[in-house]
Amino acid sequence: MKNKVKIARQISSLTQQQLAEKVQVTRQTISLIEKGQYNPSLKLCLQICYALHTTLDELFWIDKE
Repeated sequence: MKNKVKIARQISSLTQQQLAEKVQVTRQTISLIEKGQYNPSLKLCLQICYALHTTLDELFWIDKE
């Protein structure tokens, strides 16, 4: 799954730690999501969207092959 979490987080002027605290995960989890090395649950995806004031389709997608 591809994502724009890092870009949206930076636009919101949040650190990885601050975003992690808002969505109740570790900073390492946010780092892995941003690198595309961890696929979050739908619930976590939505929590991230709410924290970053954006929509699911703006942050997460899967390339059609």
